Amino acid sequence: MSSVITIQDAEFGTEVLEATQPVLVYFWASWCGPCRLMSPVVDWAASQYGDRLKIVKMEVDPNPESVAQYRVEGVPALRLFNAGELLESTEGAINKQKLEGFLNTHLPPTP
Repeated sequence: MSSVITIQDAEFGTEVLEATQPVLVYFWASWCGPCRLMSPVVDWAASQYGDRLKIVKMEVDPNPESVAQYRVEGVPALRLFNAGELLESTEGAINKQKLEGFLNTHLPPTP
């Protein structure tokens, strides 16, 4: 089972853009009610997709550079990267089924 890694602006390049596997970035805030609903869904994704996907989370307030660069306008927000390229993004709370569809569109099937 894989776990969600917390990163800061300074780590974005190495942890996300230079990663050797797809990376889901979860932007959140401690004051955000919907983020509290999304956290268990993101943890579920880490347990289900951990062999094919790296999941990182970034708190928006202390990380303004990444928030501005990837145009995060509301939280919770998800950005899916592969080989340094932004593949897909979504903002607002989504349920497990929608997250599964979001990820399955871009990830190779389980062997």
